[in-house]
Amino acid sequence: AFGAPMAPPAVILAAVTNVSSHLTLDDDAPPALEGSPTWQLQMIADTHGGEVPLHGRLFAQWMHYAFPHECPFPHMTGTTSAVSPTEYGTGHLASTDDMRRQVDNATPSFEAADAQELEWMSQWSPEEELLTGHMSSSLRAPWEHGAAVGGVAALLLAAAVLAGRLPGRKADSDAGGLGATLGR
Repeated sequence: AFGAPMAPPAVILAAVTNVSSHLTLDDDAPPALEGSPTWQLQMIADTHGGEVPLHGRLFAQWMHYAFPHECPFPHMTGTTSAVSPTEYGTGHLASTDDMRRQVDNATPSFEAADAQELEWMSQWSPEEELLTGHMSSSLRAPWEHGAAVGGVAALLLAAAVLAGRLPGRKADSDAGGLGATLGR
């Protein structure tokens, strides 16, 4: 939809406001993006020169808060590990009685709260991870640097010296070089 790896916050907000979020199985609504969500998106852009990197962890985190049921929280690399339910043993499933007891004891914590009273993104983590290398023009492949060409030339020169194949050099058997030493 954006056609580029980065986009200004206004373009992202215009696109995202047209997407609905599943509040319940029967109810869809556009995300509530006024206030903190808009401010946070602008802060991400300010960190990256005015545009939001769409392949970064901060934007994925912002999407999680805008669409909590559709977008998973992007944990920092190396901070979590996947665990299967069977690793908890045979008692990893809740019984029907346990589920009923949980529902009966549940309190409706969000029903009474006003949306403005809740701190949007109360667990926001400001650490960025750019998931692709195109975010920085200073990142280049090794062969794009002039030093790499010189390094390859030096490597070829060293290989030629070791092999005794430099132009104008006598053969190894005549000069008592490496070939003669190895018994050739």
